[in-house]
Amino acid sequence: MDSQSDVVVVLTDSQCWERLAAQQLGRLVTHVGNLLDIFPVNYTVDGESIVFRTAEGSKLTELTINDDVLFEVDEHTDADAWSIVVRGHAQRLTTAAEVEAADALPLSPWIPTLKYNYVRIAPASLSGREFRRGEEPDRYGVQQY
Repeated sequence: MDSQSDVVVVLTDSQCWERLAAQQLGRLVTHVGNLLDIFPVNYTVDGESIVFRTAEGSKLTELTINDDVLFEVDEHTDADAWSIVVRGHAQRLTTAAEVEAADALPLSPWIPTLKYNYVRIAPASLSGREFRRGEEPDRYGVQQY
């Protein structure tokens, strides 16, 4: 590697959406009071939003109390890796039209449970980074400045 600048690349919003659309599993972070929770969820991209299904329980309750969420997806190979964080607001889909549209999405539970609730994350911002993997440089040798 010639420099640090070619090791980490900031992704554009378009590149972030391409990578998000190619995956199915992410992590949802909720925040209520002093409590932070993180949940693995399978999802799909719908336009420029994230949609997932959930059953009644703590995840849905926490989203109802505070709709501010983080959603993170990443992937890696031996050569590279990337990570995307979506900051946004989660809203349970409640109207018949919203639910009907969500039913048409390529989204079904990964585990054999009934999940009647659809949730859409509307992003306020995206942050994506791509990393080239490699060995750590010599920490004690002569460094370029």
